[in-house]
Amino acid sequence: MAAKIKKGDKVVILAGKDKGRHGEVTKVFPKNDRVLVDGINVAAHHRKPTQANPQGGIERVEKPIHISNVAIEDPKTGKPSRVRIETAKDGTKTRVAARSGEAING
Repeated sequence: MAAKIKKGDKVVILAGKDKGRHGEVTKVFPKNDRVLVDGINVAAHHRKPTQANPQGGIERVEKPIHISNVAIEDPKTGKPSRVRIETAKDGTKTRVAARSGEAING
């Protein structure tokens, strides 16, 4: 099955504390059905001082979000959309936003 969400896609968050926000997918974890979205689902990690980081302190880290909680951003409207895969006459497959019918770059 072709991947519906890929690295570099613009997505809208559908659920969770960041619901309604937009971001870009930076990494996809297909085995766990999760994606890492830039600036979304940021958690604070308290780090003890080490030789590599003698200051220690609070570190902000992006955490993966489940793929069911994100949707592709429609290229025309910017609203969330499902993804449809269309096959051309020559056999090439393209991802298409179901809301507007626009082709998704990527």
